[in-house]
Formats: sequence, structure tokens, C-alpha cells
Amino acid sequence: MSKKMKAALKKPDGTFDVQEVDRVEIPAQDWVLAKIKVSGICGTDLRHWKKHEPELECKIMGHELAAEVVEVGSAVKNVKPSDRVVVETLLGDGDCDWCRVQQYNLCPNLYKVRMETISRSFAEYLIGPATKFHILPDNVSDEEATLLDTFAVSLHAQQLSGLSLNNKVAVIGGGPIGLAQLQLAKASGADVVLFDVVPSALEMATALGADEVVNIEQEDALSRLKTFTLGRGADITFECAGGPSMPITLPQALSFTRIGGKVVIVGGFENGDVSISMDWQQVQKSGITIIPSASYGFWGIYPEMTICLDLLAKGKINAKKMITHTFSLDEINKAFETAQNKKETGAVFVALTM
Repeated sequence: MSKKMKAALKKPDGTFDVQEVDRVEIPAQDWVLAKIKVSGICGTDLRHWKKHEPELECKIMGHELAAEVVEVGSAVKNVKPSDRVVVETLLGDGDCDWCRVQQYNLCPNLYKVRMETISRSFAEYLIGPATKFHILPDNVSDEEATLLDTFAVSLHAQQLSGLSLNNKVAVIGGGPIGLAQLQLAKASGADVVLFDVVPSALEMATALGADEVVNIEQEDALSRLKTFTLGRGADITFECAGGPSMPITLPQALSFTRIGGKVVIVGGFENGDVSISMDWQQVQKSGITIIPSASYGFWGIYPEMTICLDLLAKGKINAKKMITHTFSLDEINKAFETAQNKKETGAVFVALTM
């Protein structure tokens, strides 16, 4: 095996340069080395696209992937070379109070640790602790498995929401997270209306089971929401757009939600201070619960990623339909442009093959 590997390194202008770099190596007996087969571009990645971020220069990014195990440490029992796996790229410091109870998604050092090790999928190889590698059944393709990170994020948000049978649910944002949120809510017996501004995203939401879809730019979104919920408002609203749209979509989510309902923040905020003007008095008087959701981890005794893997293997969620574009790693800049310009390209989930 070569001591080199191909990797996309972030440049000062926020684009990528594909180079040969030193291949990663297993640092401990309970770690695994895997060859990446497919990696995905998510909304978090896009928030770093074409931004000057000195702390990320010459770094390998990416955190959604399927891979093949090529080497294992002597203490590894759960996977072996040639196994096809999905990799959970959340890795905390292992020492804090949250890591000790498997809430590693809340670890204070999560991003520092994961980005130095397991959260580097825009490359040929990746290392991580064996517990983060989950074997794929034959009926789940590498491409489908790459979306399991997305579904796990949405599942964690749904678990926090307490969603139950026949709830009236609003989903704001028809990207991969919103479409995963839609599918999980439908699988749990909810009625779901999804809001977006991209026609192709709304078409896909309909194909994936949305009861109604609304183009926010072309329709009276609040009126449609009120009609859908018999005038009350949504029991639960999931804000899944995030990023620069949050100052618009978060107040919108609150306006969509009924008295005593819940708003779950799934979409990510921009870095730094973000000022969002809202009618906080009305929020308080309405008794609306605002729930921030961060990544995923365990729910009870079960890793949320393996719950989603089980749902995918049983055909209860559809990942294949969400994959709209595929590029090679060498074409990573073109892939990011395609994912960014989704109104023109119709992109939902853009995959990179190695």
C-alpha cells in the first residue's frame, strides 16, 4: 500500500486543491484504516465554500462517507479488512462528562478532535476508532450509506422533539436535512408540510411523501400552513435551512408553530454573533418551546446512526432518490459549485467518488 494518498486541501480562497499527501496511519490498537469509496457535500461544508478561513487552510474537510476497511488494529473485533462500512465522524475527547455518557455530540472539544482525525472524508483514506465503523448490509449501496450522517442528524432532532403519531409538522428547508426530516416524520405517522424556494426541492419532497409543499417565494406560506393545521399552527416546526437564511427562517418557524408547540433548530448557524429580531413577548405568551439540536449520538442504548442504517436497510427511508449528482474527487470544485447553485442545477445531495 502506498504511503501517499490523494486529498482535497482547502486553499486560502476557500476552494480546494487536490494533492498527494502522506497517507494517514492507525495510531492505536483499537483504530481502523479505511479506503473511502464515496463522500458527500453537506450544508455545513457549503458554509465554508469560497470563504477565507486561515484555520482551515491546507486542511482536509468532509464528514459524510462510506468506505472499505483495509487495516485494523490488533484490538479491533467488530470489523475486518474488506468490510464495507459507514463511518460515524463524530469524535469527542473521550474524557469529558458528556463523552462518558455517550453524548459526544456535545463534547466541548468535538470539532477540534474530529477535524484532526475522523472528519476528513475528502481524501482517499481515513482513520478512526473501531466503534465508529458500522458494517453495511448487501442491500445498502455505498452511495446510499453516505447519506446516513444526514439522516442521523434529522433523527436526533426528531427524538428531541418528542414527535408522535398524527402530529402536524412543518419543515422549513428542502435540502438533504429537511428531506430526511420529512421522511422520518412520515415514517413516525406525522402529517408534514415542507417549505422551500427551490422548485426541484419541492418536487422531490412530494416524491418522498410530503403531504403538501409550499414555495415560500410564490405563495402565502403562513396562510397555507394555517389551512394545513386547521388554523392552529404546527405542533412541531423543524428549521432545516440554517446558514445565512436563519434570520428569516427562525422567526418564520416561530410564526408557523401553534400555542404550546415546539420549534426545533436543526439548520446550523453561521459562526460568531448572529442577531435575529423576533417577537419574544409573543413567543413567551404562546409557551413555544425552542429546542436546539446538535449533530447526533446515542439515544438510549442505540447509536442513532445505526438506527438510521436499520431503517434504510428495511426500506423505510429513501436515500437513493436524494442523490442527484456524482463527481470524482478531482472535480470537487465543480461539485461544490453544483451543490451551491441548486436553483439552477436541481442539486440535492452531491456525492464524490474516490
